[in-house]
Amino acid sequence: MGLYDAYLALRHRRNEGEPPAHVALVITERDLLEQGAYDTLESFLAWAFEFGAERVTVSVSVLDEAVVDTLARELADIDAPHAVAVRTPADTARADAPVRVNIGLGGKREFADAVREIAAAVEAGDLDPDAIEETDIEERLIFPEEPDLVIKTGAERLSDFLIWQSVYSELYFTDVNWRDFRKRDYLRAVLDYQNRQRRFGR
Repeated sequence: MGLYDAYLALRHRRNEGEPPAHVALVITERDLLEQGAYDTLESFLAWAFEFGAERVTVSVSVLDEAVVDTLARELADIDAPHAVAVRTPADTARADAPVRVNIGLGGKREFADAVREIAAAVEAGDLDPDAIEETDIEERLIFPEEPDLVIKTGAERLSDFLIWQSVYSELYFTDVNWRDFRKRDYLRAVLDYQNRQRRFGR
């Protein structure tokens, strides 16, 4: 660890604010084409758990659906500190591992699928439409938990990422491109989060 990174780590440990328990990362398929991109991702996961995270969700937005299966195989083999669950638009099983990877499954589509399941339950008489609550939607999402902190590299947009779950998340945008993302960049994001006063929409 460099001297500056050690300084930031010390500031993190001495900060009275709680670190994010659930960190989300938004990157693109192009980011993963860069040399060393998977090494950076493995390091990112290690940093997240080292500095207080209990869960990490990685969202990879894709423009070409033909790359989804290849990315899924490669991401399932990454060296992560904890178990990894990879989900694509073809796999709708709930993701419950400490590390969840979403490849090309847009938030709008995930939300629409949940609403469709609710409509089917109402039609079957298993659910009273007047009794539908937020939890009925959350129980049907593939990535159900809300991130505390969402980190997006390279540009200030979320790319249809977890539109239901991230409504009260703290957003951190950095102009550092994924290929250049370092431990100090992660620590800056965590320190920024620790210094914020969360309002949860209030």
